[in-house]
Amino acid sequence: MTPFHLAFPVRDLDETRAFYGEVLGCAIGRSSATWVDFDLYGHQMSAHLRPQATGAARDGEVDGVAVPIPHFGAVLLMDEWERLAARLEARSDIDWLERPMVRFKGEPGEQATLFIRDPSGNALEFKGFRALEQVFAH
Repeated sequence: MTPFHLAFPVRDLDETRAFYGEVLGCAIGRSSATWVDFDLYGHQMSAHLRPQATGAARDGEVDGVAVPIPHFGAVLLMDEWERLAARLEARSDIDWLERPMVRFKGEPGEQATLFIRDPSGNALEFKGFRALEQVFAH
């Protein structure tokens, strides 16, 4: 089984780190001034600081790219992610939010990612890693 990925909005990163890290005992992964990753029983939970007065569909940021919050998806091994990305790119009916790209190139946790919307407007992210050990690398 591969781990799931869930991004969720938070009002304060310090209190979020304290709760997930100290109260729940989650290991803390990569982070920035606007988000922090947690290892929740092997699953990647990404807490994103949500601006108070937004309303935009894209109100988070990762590696300099706007991302929709909330979103959910799956973490895949790279071969499977590449097959999915090619299948989606071959279709004309995909509602793309971010086309396939690589984040954190050459750094721990390097990953491929893509964002789409389902027919109901839910944002989904699919991530690809060369090795699952890199999911929480920092």
